[in-house]
Order: sequence, then C-alpha cells, then structure tokens
Amino acid sequence: MVFAKYEDLISHTKSVLIKTGADNFSADSVASGLSETSLRGVDSHGIRLLPHYLNALKNGRINGKPSFQIKQNFPAFATLDADNSFGHAAGFKSIDLGIELASKYGIAGISVINSSHPGAMASFALKAARKGFCSFAFTHADSLIQSFNSKESFFGTNPICFAAPRGEEEPFCLDMAPTFIPWNKILENKEKKEMLKEDYAVDEDGNKTNNPFKAKALLPIGNYKGYALASMVEVLCSILSGMNFGPHIPSMYGSPISKPRKLGQFYIVFRSDLNMQLSEFETLLNQMSNEVRNQKTINNDQRVMLPNDPQIEFQKERTKSGIPISDELYQILFKDKNNDK
Repeated sequence: MVFAKYEDLISHTKSVLIKTGADNFSADSVASGLSETSLRGVDSHGIRLLPHYLNALKNGRINGKPSFQIKQNFPAFATLDADNSFGHAAGFKSIDLGIELASKYGIAGISVINSSHPGAMASFALKAARKGFCSFAFTHADSLIQSFNSKESFFGTNPICFAAPRGEEEPFCLDMAPTFIPWNKILENKEKKEMLKEDYAVDEDGNKTNNPFKAKALLPIGNYKGYALASMVEVLCSILSGMNFGPHIPSMYGSPISKPRKLGQFYIVFRSDLNMQLSEFETLLNQMSNEVRNQKTINNDQRVMLPNDPQIEFQKERTKSGIPISDELYQILFKDKNNDK
C-alpha cells in the first residue's frame, strides 16, 4: 500500500487520462472526482476505479473527447446529451449548467442522456454547495438490488444525493445508495478475500449472505422502503431521460467494454437565498448541525454525527497522511516518478 498526496493524485491521474485519449475537461473531471472521493474516505467509488475507466476509454465504451449538446424546451430545464462521455464529465457539466440557470431563474433541472458511470454523486452536489447552491444529484445503475418479495433484482443501487452550503464549514451532504452497501464494496471484498461485516447481500436463491463470492444482489435499506427509493430514482434517470431501465441497462462489468452504457443522470440545483440571505441560511444550517452534534450519546466512545461528518474527518486525516492506493495503481500513476511514497 502506498500513500499519495491529494494534489499529486489529481495531477498524475489527469496526465494518465489525457495520454490515454481524454480531453482536458474530461480528464480534469475524472481526476478531481475520483481523487476527492478517495480523500473523503469513500474508497469504493474513488481512485480504485481508474483502471476500469482507462480500460473503458481505450476500448470505446467511453468517449474521452465528447461533443456535449444542450437542449432547452423550457428556460429552467435542460437536457444534456453527454455523447457517451465519462459520467464525471457529464456530472460537472450539468452542475455548471444548473448553477448558471438557477442563478437566473432560482431553480434548474438537468436531465442527462448518453452518459456512463459517474462515481460518487457527492462530487457534483458538493461543487454546487461550495458555490452557495443547494442541489440534488441522481443516477441509475444496472440491476443489483433485490426486489421486495422477489428472489430477483430489477432496479440498481440508484444513489440519492443532496448537498447544501454551510459557509466556512464543509457543506451538509447526504450521498447514499438505497442499499446497505454499494456493489463496489462486494468487489472490494472479493479483491481482499474478506467476508462482509453483515448479511448485506443475497445469493441466487434470495437468501442473505455475507460471502461476497456468493452475492448476486444487495439488500435494500428499510426493507421495501429502499427498494421504493430505487424505483423513484429509476423514473428520474431512465423514464424521464428515455434511457434504458433496470435489467435493460448494460452491466458495468458484465457487458462488452466496447459498448457504451448510455446511462441517465438527473440534477436539481436551486438557490439557497430564496427566503433569506445566503449568510443567514448558512448560519441556520450551522446552528442545526451543532445542536445535533451536541446531543447526548448512547455510547461515550462515539459521538452524534450528521451526514458527511465521517467524510470530513477522513478528508482532514488524509490531507495530512495521504490517500492509500494499491501497488498496482501506483505503477499506473507514478511508475516514472519518485513522489509520494
């Protein structure tokens, strides 16, 4: 295991992506998104995905030099044709467009078509929050969540993300799948040959298992409620966009790497100063956050936390100690360098 500095990880990742065929905006989007996700401790969706993305870029699944097309039938709503780009490039482009429209109209909706896997949705929502906007971010995925009352899966681990500004403090940010863990956690445990901590998955017969090698689908949170949330995201990202839904979505790892996946994304960006000054909004959110954190704890070894609090702690620690990357990834990124060991 090697530890890399955040800034070096971004620059080296961007360089490798450009050498492999990505344009500057795409390379910057992927490098920033993956590196920040790892900085925040969300390793399942962080820099470990780079080899897969490079493979997809080399073999034609992902278009590294997209020609984005924007269609607007309504002033505050736009459709972004991502031209089979990196999902990160489509996500950051959508947020930039959403901020532009919301600045003028108060709120904006962005429907994305012809995209690919965008990694952690927090990357995009956080950008809006740091510029003083609230935002929702959604995407869909191939069929991996157990349907309620079924042995089979239909919807993906469709994430729900929301972020809001808190001024001098890092933004409030909720970024969660409607499952206990993401599918990339299954793959991560397979790589490490480790069992899951809990029975978060089901086998081919629909029975709970903690064995990643037997996992065929993931359990939804809240029983039928997580499954219902996944269906809502599917409507926003598939039906609204006209992209494939559920089992009709090409698998991230199981479909031909030369075939574009044509995924959908959906964003809502709106102003935080709709009812008050931005500074007042941030002060109130800071107050709420601190009051929650100061509640009495059940376990003195743990404290009451809000969404994004664990990631903020990871960010502080890894800014000092570096971001852990595998030896294989080190060879890809730093093989001709002497930095960051």
